[in-house]
Amino acid sequence: MDAGAGLIDFTKAPPAPRALDVRWIHGSPSARHNTDPELQVHAYDEHTFILRQNMAVDYEAPFLFLLFGNDRAVLIDTGATASAELFPLRRVVDELVDGWLARHPRQGYRLLVLHTHPHRDHVAGDGQFADRPGTTVIAAGLDTAWDFFGFSSGPDAVARVDLGGRVLECLATPGHHKAAVTFHDPWTGFLLTGDTVYPGRLYIEDWPAFGRSIDRLIEFCARRTVTYVLGCHIEMTRQPGVDYPVRTTYQPDEPPLQMTVEHLHALRDALDEIGDRPVRRAFDSFVLWPVG
Repeated sequence: MDAGAGLIDFTKAPPAPRALDVRWIHGSPSARHNTDPELQVHAYDEHTFILRQNMAVDYEAPFLFLLFGNDRAVLIDTGATASAELFPLRRVVDELVDGWLARHPRQGYRLLVLHTHPHRDHVAGDGQFADRPGTTVIAAGLDTAWDFFGFSSGPDAVARVDLGGRVLECLATPGHHKAAVTFHDPWTGFLLTGDTVYPGRLYIEDWPAFGRSIDRLIEFCARRTVTYVLGCHIEMTRQPGVDYPVRTTYQPDEPPLQMTVEHLHALRDALDEIGDRPVRRAFDSFVLWPVG
């Protein structure tokens, strides 16, 4: 970083939750006549952006997160669509980076691309960043991602990714996928859980591993300030225990994206209620859905 650039103090105070009462784009009755942007951008604060993909582009409509530090930004997940024409993620990210740098000028600023796990709807846009200058894309697979975080030799470690004064804590949280990672951002207090925890169908490939990951997250959060638990989808309706059908492209009655640490405890209680014989069951804020 340019020595003359002003450093932002990302440790100056414990995070206090800001309002997150966002009306997210949620599709339309006719995908053909949808007028939403391909990507909705919400500025949580000056250094933190939440993006949602348009359901008319892909029904998964995942959420992505762009966080800025003094030396580099990190994009967590790249969405469900490879085509830059249909899903201009690179253009939107470039515009956000350029805008941030206009407000906080510095030289040699970089972009890091990480993932919550390697399912298609979280990595499809990786190719848009392959030739972007000053950019490092860490593939989401078990070997590449876990080697980057150091989990291959110590899966119980808490890895740290320093963006330049803004240091993310990263945990291996297998269960939904064997390479799943959860990120904690002390600046905002966000716990970014990918597809491990969100208001929707929690597809669980490894039931015992999933339970251990939830236990680990609860224990981790007991020693951290966590403002919001943020996953990557919304699939529930506002009616407790009722989800939208798979491949729905119009969800006008969505609950908020944000969850809380209390939801982690509710999830733990749900796992205990079901026990060690996995079955599909709906609860108020999520559906437990063992697969495989």
